[in-house]
Amino acid sequence: MGHQFILYGDSCSGVPKALHEKTHAKINNIIKTLSPPPEFIIFPGDEVIGLTTDETALRQQWQYWLNHEMAWLDQTAIPLYNCTGNHTTYSPMSERIFAEMLSHLPRNGAPNQSGLSYFIRRGDLLLVFVHTLCSHLGGEGHVETQWLDETLKQNSDAKYKLVIGHHPVFPVNGYEGNYQRTIGAEYTQKFWSILKQQGVMAYLCSHILAFDTQIHDGILQITTAGAGTAHRMPEEVEYLHAVKMAIDEKGIQYQVLDDEGTLRERLVWPINLPSSQQWQPLNQGQQVAPLTGTFAADKADPAIVSLRISGKTAKSSTGQRQTILAAFSDGDSSTPLWIGLSGKAQQVTIMLQIQAGRSPHYWFGPELGLDAKFDIQLLMHTGLAAGGIMSRTADDAPWTSLISRSATGLEKLNWPKIWSVGNDASDDLPFLGIDLAVKSICKF
Repeated sequence: MGHQFILYGDSCSGVPKALHEKTHAKINNIIKTLSPPPEFIIFPGDEVIGLTTDETALRQQWQYWLNHEMAWLDQTAIPLYNCTGNHTTYSPMSERIFAEMLSHLPRNGAPNQSGLSYFIRRGDLLLVFVHTLCSHLGGEGHVETQWLDETLKQNSDAKYKLVIGHHPVFPVNGYEGNYQRTIGAEYTQKFWSILKQQGVMAYLCSHILAFDTQIHDGILQITTAGAGTAHRMPEEVEYLHAVKMAIDEKGIQYQVLDDEGTLRERLVWPINLPSSQQWQPLNQGQQVAPLTGTFAADKADPAIVSLRISGKTAKSSTGQRQTILAAFSDGDSSTPLWIGLSGKAQQVTIMLQIQAGRSPHYWFGPELGLDAKFDIQLLMHTGLAAGGIMSRTADDAPWTSLISRSATGLEKLNWPKIWSVGNDASDDLPFLGIDLAVKSICKF
């Protein structure tokens, strides 16, 4: 049967007649019109502007948000599950007020986190809410992991598992910084390994004012912080929004709606690809590209290009760039898409230059080293923005998004008409290793 729900966060409201009240109301009005209505709503933090030492003022913000701004929501029919955030749980006092004002939330969380972390069972669905600002561990960016692991193990019979927290685990749109933009680095590996070991489908978070999806070890990190905070960043690519989500035995689906109700992005994950043994070998040198044109992020059928790349790296390298695949058009001096190796470690690198005359954006994958055999797969997905360029080591291995500082991805690329294997358009950046072989499959 599956489950369908709404995910949206970061309204930073609670103040009458303030700007964020108006913008938050626009998003709420979109949610009100949905048919069928969601089964429940997940709000991953920063409901009110908060960040005050005045306990009375903070309590008044919560009262206004709950009793006025969210009065439209019948929580007996559509439960609202809230998560702690940096605007709402920034001190022991504010943690106490959060638990007091949201008294409907379960008290089954980690030690010393009553009403701050908790879990919900909805039949075969498990929702685990973690507190990524735990004051007794150190405050913002500090998160407890033992209770998370134990809770997931105790609910191992749940068919679908989601973990929700305020801070991303991995940087979004290039916004990095332990304890401020993401959870602390000392928690990252432990936290994510727990999700992987316990079969979690996705980690849902907010905090960074953007919509972003990445995939790490096959697990989605979905970041949504568009519920009304007006000062968006960067404005040319981000927008106020709410996310319609559904999970079932086929995986995860979502549709991102802006404050006018317009569909802006969508995803169905995972994707099913045939065995890489069946992919089409590409010739060395130039050839006609298997796909051309643009594929916007809101399209039901995104462009999906997967490459299997094998060979042996050079015995020595000064660090110069080496081309595996370059895409360009006749008469155009630019190379909108370039895939190759860079640096002395011969790191897999992808370069996108969406607009001629502007600096390109980069994605970085595994380091292959010198005089080393390699066999890796790359996936380029136009529906996943910056997170849509990923790699894996084999057909049965999980995908992981490459490292990038970009806020956009392939959704604006006008795929060129020519692909070249082993060198770029000007024959200046040849692959210096041996036995280079590239196979591809395209779906669009």
